Amino acid sequence: MSTVDLFPALRSLPRADKLKVMQFLIAELAKEEEPTLQAGATYSLWSPLNSHEAAHKLSQLLESYQTA
Repeated sequence: MSTVDLFPALRSLPRADKLKVMQFLIAELAKEEEPTLQAGATYSLWSPLNSHEAAHKLSQLLESYQTA
């Protein structure tokens, strides 16, 4: 069904049904935007733990803040 056919049908719905359609569409859009995680899968995750470069940058920022 195309939107040309769908819009007139939606206009003829009662208010409560229009709200149900809106809730359905919002839920569908939310599903498309959420990342899907699969049970039992392994995902890599970045952590600053043991990140010596990040510690050095932070140290430089702190030093520049103290001198200012």
